[in-house]
Amino acid sequence: MVQSKAASVDAFMAEVGDERRPALERLRALCREELAGWPEGMSYGMPGYGPPGAPVVAFNDQKQYIAFYAGQTAVARFADRLAGVDCGKSCIRYRKPDAIDFDLVRDILRDVRARREAGA
Repeated sequence: MVQSKAASVDAFMAEVGDERRPALERLRALCREELAGWPEGMSYGMPGYGPPGAPVVAFNDQKQYIAFYAGQTAVARFADRLAGVDCGKSCIRYRKPDAIDFDLVRDILRDVRARREAGA
C-alpha cells in the first residue's frame, strides 16, 4: 500500500497526479457531501471519513489503481453492482479513473452512513 506523508487532505490532493486528480476530487466531494458532519482527516496515509473516533471510509491513490475503502459489509451488500470490478474484502479498486461509478459510490456512502447511524 502506498501511504502519503501528507499532513492534511488538501496536501494529499496536491500530491495527486493530473490524470487521477479529477476522480479523486470527485470522490472527496462525494464523501464530504454524503458524510457531512463526519470529520475528514488523514489516516494510514490516506484521506478518511467517519464519526468521531476512527475513519470508516477512505480512498487512496495507489500505484496501479484508485482504492476506495468502504468496509467488508458494503462490498458484500453491493456485490451485484460491483460485478466485474476488482474488489478485496473491504476495498474497491479502479485501475482507470473513468471506470468509477460515482452513482454507486454515492449509494455506498449513504448505506455506510445509515448503518453507522443505526448502530450497525
